[in-house]
Amino acid sequence: MKNIHIKHGRIIDPANGIDRTGCVYIADGKIAAIDQQPDGFRADEIIDATNRIVCPGFIDLSTRLREPGQNRKATIASETRAAASAGITTMCIHPDTIPVIDTPAVAELIKDLAEKADYPQVYPIAALTQKLEGNELSSMLALKQAGCIAVGNANQPVKNLLVLRRAMEYAASHDLLLMFRPNDYWLGNNGCVHEGAVSTRYGLPSIPEAAETIAVAQCLELVELTGCRVHFGQLSCKRSVIKIFQAKKYGLAISADVAIHQLHLTENDMAPFDSAYHVLPPLRTEIDKNYLRQSLANGTLNSICSDHQPHDIDAKLGAFPETEPGMSSLETLLPLMLKLVDQQALTLQQGLAALSSHPANILRISSGALTPGFAADVCVFDAHLNWQVNADNWRSMGTNTPFWGQTLTGRVTHTLQAGKIIYRLS
Repeated sequence: MKNIHIKHGRIIDPANGIDRTGCVYIADGKIAAIDQQPDGFRADEIIDATNRIVCPGFIDLSTRLREPGQNRKATIASETRAAASAGITTMCIHPDTIPVIDTPAVAELIKDLAEKADYPQVYPIAALTQKLEGNELSSMLALKQAGCIAVGNANQPVKNLLVLRRAMEYAASHDLLLMFRPNDYWLGNNGCVHEGAVSTRYGLPSIPEAAETIAVAQCLELVELTGCRVHFGQLSCKRSVIKIFQAKKYGLAISADVAIHQLHLTENDMAPFDSAYHVLPPLRTEIDKNYLRQSLANGTLNSICSDHQPHDIDAKLGAFPETEPGMSSLETLLPLMLKLVDQQALTLQQGLAALSSHPANILRISSGALTPGFAADVCVFDAHLNWQVNADNWRSMGTNTPFWGQTLTGRVTHTLQAGKIIYRLS
């Protein structure tokens, strides 16, 4: 393991309140010191971070890497390379793989594939119910022991509230986090866009915001009843966030995130029938987008995720409602966060905290900070470097992004995971 000296960078570590120019010393895969060189330290490699920002590596709470089961869309090897190039050092993957992550064997397979890809910090989220069918509970304790960091429902419905209650009681008894994507399947009715002006104009099947807000309200009642620790994932509308704010005010043990594209795009940005904009939850209104931004700034929403969902070309062909939802978004995570800073929706410190220390706190892992003794998960980036989203710069197998061809600002130059350089901008 190399000793690494990162010098002359602007160090921003929200967890420790650091924002200054200095040096980071890394030894034996851990943060050895900030600023003051440890006694006897000899650097095997020096990274000059002049005019760059040095911060904790990013933690992504919502990704789909498509392996096992959908290797035509992406693989763990391809998507971890994309993550490394985006400064992401830890990823949580949803349980809707093929087969579903409902047995220790599948969880262990994913961990093995991540190790072979030389990117071990991939955390499976266990299925809340067997095969995600919403009926019988999964073996949560065995899945936790196999390395699953939480349990979740992905985008699949739980058949009734009694099943959800029992699942939350089971999770609470083993101190497991429930990562809940609120969506009333029956109200959603296989829609593909927000119920509003755009759905009416183009005659597309719609999803009312009530499909999300009702699911949020029901789960919050069960949080109070069971004491389960719940993280609400990928919220998309104002009324949902208001419910989260009220629940936090009354002391419920909850947290919430928002997908990065929901902070930039609305239903009005959709190119007619362009499946790159087909996402779940759907893009909502300008009012919703602005409220999500405000709620991230004031702490009601804790973190930002990529909600990365790579697809092959065939999945995005055909009539809009028939295409598969999701956006390939690992590599646009940092530049889109920096765009929020440029638009004064967030401070840089708030944006970096939402990508590092806050997700680490949600997962209860010793990461997301440049604290001496922590694993050296570090991102070095140039906040002013422009790059174009195109085949020359893109590493994910999924090219399904509405930002294709656009020039974005902010590029990672180095990513370190546990003290090992896993990406270097050539």
